[in-house]
Amino acid sequence: MRCGLHCCGADKMSEVILVVDDDTANLMLAKKILGGDYRIAAANSGEAACRYLENNTPDLVLVDINMPEMDGFELVRKMKEDPRWKLIPVIFLTADKNEETEIRCFQAGAVDFVGKPFLPDILNSRVKRTLELERYRSSLEKMVEEQAQQLVGALRRISQMQEHVIVGMANLIESRDGSTGKHVKNTQTYVRMIAEELRNRQLFADILTKDYVEKLCKAAPLHDVGKIQVPDSILQKPGKLTDEEYEQMKKHTVYSSAILDEIIGDVEEEDYIRLAKDVAMYHHERWDGTGYPSGLKGDEIPLGARIMAVADVFDALYEERCYKPAMRPLERIYEIFRSGREKQFDPVITDVFLDMDGQIQEYLEHRGW
Repeated sequence: MRCGLHCCGADKMSEVILVVDDDTANLMLAKKILGGDYRIAAANSGEAACRYLENNTPDLVLVDINMPEMDGFELVRKMKEDPRWKLIPVIFLTADKNEETEIRCFQAGAVDFVGKPFLPDILNSRVKRTLELERYRSSLEKMVEEQAQQLVGALRRISQMQEHVIVGMANLIESRDGSTGKHVKNTQTYVRMIAEELRNRQLFADILTKDYVEKLCKAAPLHDVGKIQVPDSILQKPGKLTDEEYEQMKKHTVYSSAILDEIIGDVEEEDYIRLAKDVAMYHHERWDGTGYPSGLKGDEIPLGARIMAVADVFDALYEERCYKPAMRPLERIYEIFRSGREKQFDPVITDVFLDMDGQIQEYLEHRGW
């Protein structure tokens, strides 16, 4: 044992036990008792054991407490601090059988201890029991991980189904005024583009987390859900609305809260529902306080609604509607946003949106309609 470490045993045995003891006789005895059933790796010091562990992961470590330089407690402390080794079960070997030593063994993280001199039946039974428990723990951990992955997959599929239902319902609502699913898809895309650009520029960083952006994009298709309670005669009117009709149209924002509670209140997270309500209720508010339904001003308007306002107005201007033709070229639309900066629209969001002309042009050229 000049190198301080050796490994022996038949290849057919898969479980490896590392025995650490500075007494060669104890190492040979452990090999004799356990070698018929397990592969045995032997180290005559704590340092030699650490060198072995750097490149190997035994199924169990038997370690003597009293060794020079690095004793058993120090070796086990190092093992428990290293994520590669911390889960390897440890049995202490000790001739000191007093109660205080037993307590220290378990406090150090050992699963058991065996007294010296070894009694073959006791050593075999303790090792067998420990390895059986480790196999059970490993099997249980694998099963839990597999079930967790299955649950995550199921939740993802449910979330996708919910999103498809939400988008489908939003498309159905939009179709009542002669639109198609284009408005829902377009506005959701513009919302994502604007929100991600703001986030990339570290603007509104306290709000625009990755999770917030995802929830906002999921909420965007529901921004006009309240229109389901607006009469077709108003939604589908080809000309200008009367003052009375316009007041009726404006109510779609306040209808949204109860509708969203009804359709997603029991199946979605509270944060998402709150955000969806903010977007639906306040995306017609204006930066100068002259919007509806509440006359909110500036930062009083929720950020998601301010982003939605830009996306919604841009798509409404660019696309043809039953009451208006499509506006071209894009520069005419951008001029409306410039003139609406600090009046209708958040100035920061407006500036960023106007800087995104290249991204907007690319989307319009490649969206497929």
